[in-house]
Amino acid sequence: MSIAYLSLPSLGHCCQKSPTFSLKSSFLSKPTKTQFSFAFKTTQKRSSSHIVSMSMEAGVGVMGTKLGMMSFFETDGTVVPVTVVGFREGNIVTQVKTSATDGYDAVQVGYRRVRDKKLTKPELGHLGKAGVIPMRHLQEFRLQTVEEFETGQKLDVEELFKEGDLVDVSGTTIGKGFQGGIKRHNFKRGQMSHGSKSHRALGSIGAGTTPGRVYKGKKMPGRMGGSKRKIRKLKIVKIDNDLKVVMIKGALPGKPGNLLRITPAKIVGKNIPKN
Repeated sequence: MSIAYLSLPSLGHCCQKSPTFSLKSSFLSKPTKTQFSFAFKTTQKRSSSHIVSMSMEAGVGVMGTKLGMMSFFETDGTVVPVTVVGFREGNIVTQVKTSATDGYDAVQVGYRRVRDKKLTKPELGHLGKAGVIPMRHLQEFRLQTVEEFETGQKLDVEELFKEGDLVDVSGTTIGKGFQGGIKRHNFKRGQMSHGSKSHRALGSIGAGTTPGRVYKGKKMPGRMGGSKRKIRKLKIVKIDNDLKVVMIKGALPGKPGNLLRITPAKIVGKNIPKN
């Protein structure tokens, strides 16, 4: 076996300040970190913890169920298209989070009562600890202050909103399944006559040799709908306390029966700080 005797001063100018001593190393054996520490790049393991920032709400909101659309006639005869939102049993505060205990201020609200067997035991334990009824949906509303809320508090729509207020409504849009480029991205179709053989096809999706690939984000056929969507600054036209419904001007995401999240509209500088 061939053995080489090396001295650190002969390895380079960067090691000339090191003390001189001989180092035995076999050319047939694999060098280790202790023999040549300068040849191995040391990397520090990054921490896996990360901070998830939530959007600050202008105020606490409620959850409701979309019932459908109708025409609402105002006193002067103006016809307004509205979406009717109903409210089942729920909208109860299940947990109050503070900066001291959770690192941020938020209110957790539950909605839509269900039977006990519809929930898991951890969910039942969480709601039982708060002393509230079993509920299907739990959502958080991050606020600037939570001093006026307590566990088990009932949130009434007529107390939080009034007619004429602007609200932000979010929900899940109607799923359309796998759709082509014309329906999904409003592409134009090709000629239907004069010998054209490209009618609804997508067409070219990129160059050849350069860049030799398809750019990320290229608009192509794929799954359409079924995504979360928020519509901002919609006007509350009517609040009916007897029927427990709210009529909001315009269309809302989702089909009848879908869950909706209604919060006060964010207006920077008025109810949301600029920073």
